[in-house]
Amino acid sequence: MPLDYPELHYVNAASGWIDMNCLEEARGELEGIKGESRQHPEVLELDWRIYAKGHQWDSALSVAERIIERAPQRATGWVDRSYCLHELKRTEEAMDKLLPAFGKFPDEFIIPYNLACYCCQLGDVVAAKSWLERACQRGPKGEVRKMALKDRDLEPMWGEIGNA
Repeated sequence: MPLDYPELHYVNAASGWIDMNCLEEARGELEGIKGESRQHPEVLELDWRIYAKGHQWDSALSVAERIIERAPQRATGWVDRSYCLHELKRTEEAMDKLLPAFGKFPDEFIIPYNLACYCCQLGDVVAAKSWLERACQRGPKGEVRKMALKDRDLEPMWGEIGNA
């Protein structure tokens, strides 16, 4: 069910504050949302962004799990959960939890992209290359390559990516 006003106003305001890295102000806006609307996926995604920007990975992980419970059809929860696990140095678990999402969201390039990052960090460069190629097939190849050349998780492959 879509959000309506005034909740939508709070969501828009919180998003703007997050974009400006004003996390306390963003949290204050979200506090204006009451009741069941507080568990709406759009609201939870903003919660996640606030925690992630603050590097509060345990809290962000908890929110990502709620997103998956409330809206399993949204790729964000799946991607965000694994990102948190990776940041918590639980990269193998991040990969295991994200693998089912690859088939579930065939149009999302960020899923194979993140799987490439996780494989690379786990030392499996061959698998990382394969996942990165799948990300390029799903998304704009040039943009994916640009992203990869800036991503420290893929640094062991930068030379190959730059020559591809």
